[in-house]
Amino acid sequence: MAVYTHLGAEELSALISQYDVGALVSAKGIAEGVSNSNWLIETTGPEGTGARYILTMYERRIELSDLPYFLGLLDHLSEKGCPVPRTIHDRDGSAYRMKRGKAVALIEFLPGVSPTQPSPEQAGAVGRVLADMHLASRDFARSRTNTMSFPDNLVLLERCGADRLARIDPGLPSMLGPARAAAELDLSRLPHASIHADLFPDNVLMLGEQVTGLIDFYFACTGSMALDLATTHAAWCFDRENRYRADLGAALIAGYESVRPLGAQERELLPEIAKGAALRFVASRAEDWLDTPDDALVTRKDPMQFVARWHVYDDLGEKLFDRT
Repeated sequence: MAVYTHLGAEELSALISQYDVGALVSAKGIAEGVSNSNWLIETTGPEGTGARYILTMYERRIELSDLPYFLGLLDHLSEKGCPVPRTIHDRDGSAYRMKRGKAVALIEFLPGVSPTQPSPEQAGAVGRVLADMHLASRDFARSRTNTMSFPDNLVLLERCGADRLARIDPGLPSMLGPARAAAELDLSRLPHASIHADLFPDNVLMLGEQVTGLIDFYFACTGSMALDLATTHAAWCFDRENRYRADLGAALIAGYESVRPLGAQERELLPEIAKGAALRFVASRAEDWLDTPDDALVTRKDPMQFVARWHVYDDLGEKLFDRT
């Protein structure tokens, strides 16, 4: 989440008036994240009792043609009881509207706080909910290609170029070789579903050890469920110094497998998939670091954090996923 486009009070009020959510009371820009503009919206509520929503304007890496998939998936999972925010449709029944030539959507606000130092119990709960989401999404009628696949990550890094990558950190160009190796990994024969593909702790809302919301589905796609698990593992199972937390890793995998056990091929490939998942964030963060406008209300994220995590996966390999 972030704010790239600044909307005035009058524009926001007119936009909110197109929904049956009451009148606009307040709007606050949300600075976290890197891809879209977001506001926390407060209204008088459809029955005058007050309500909160998230308003998103789609800015980067999102094609208008993908919105029916993203927003439809939220509605599909919500109807199946998964803790995801439903899309608020306007009075014409549309899931999104256009503003200044960009798509905007109003999303249900869910309670909870994103953990900054997850516990094993929280990691286990996230594993279970992730598996539930995978099973619930398998009959979702729409599909979407993963635009942040391992080959796409290689293209992204090569487009940045070794010279520009070195401006971020002299060691960053060395990741081009591993990215080429990851691009050769074939995940097509693994079980697929609709996956989140970006499930960091700040995309999970929790009350204690209970998951109350999975949010920010704007990298969601049809893909390998093992890839989604590995991506979540890379995002959750390290401390702030990028040291591996074995207790979190074991809890996440155990929680997931308590709902959907991994197949033999998934488990065999998981260490290599995890390396590719780490490189996905090396690539996207490097691009964001180089291309984010200086006046955007957004905090750049360091790609070297995931270079360090890639090295952990490369050094420890299957030991990180050993059930014993």
